[in-house]
Amino acid sequence: MNRTQARGPGWFGGRAAVAIRQAHPEDMQAISDFFAGLSAQTRYLRFFGPVTPGAALLRTLSGCAENVDALVAVRASAIVGHAMAVDRDGSRGTRVTDIGVVVGDAWQGRGVGSALMRALVTGAQARGVAVLEMDVLDANHSVLAMITDHWPAARVGQTPDCVSIRVRLPQRSANPSAVAQDLAIG
Repeated sequence: MNRTQARGPGWFGGRAAVAIRQAHPEDMQAISDFFAGLSAQTRYLRFFGPVTPGAALLRTLSGCAENVDALVAVRASAIVGHAMAVDRDGSRGTRVTDIGVVVGDAWQGRGVGSALMRALVTGAQARGVAVLEMDVLDANHSVLAMITDHWPAARVGQTPDCVSIRVRLPQRSANPSAVAQDLAIG
């Protein structure tokens, strides 16, 4: 089993297992601490600026807003990664979700972001989302490489500020493990 394969519901990794779970309102302080502990560069890559989330954004990051699926990656009760998807109706009734993922500096390159992405995609499919969208800064080479490696059919466009990516999600399979294999990232 490699470092990014699932080890049961919400778990991955070798010696350093990390749990992926829903964020809750009770996590607000821990989420605040997590974002405060990120380097300015990591916050910039996530928010397109060295943002330190205020109270309103923390509520959203904790999943307290409508149409938001917020996840945290936790190791020994500390948050080491965060992901969220914001669902909306797209053109012609298509369900679309915009996603954002960030991993603590010390945990980058260990599969945490990939695990969070897989969990977001699985949740989005369960909610009937057909299209995944994300904006990624040009300087975020590792994320851009991950996306293009695993979703070669993604529609990629350039804006003045970033790379816009649009991925059509496969229809949800009756076999959940088949969906996970189709969407393997990492």
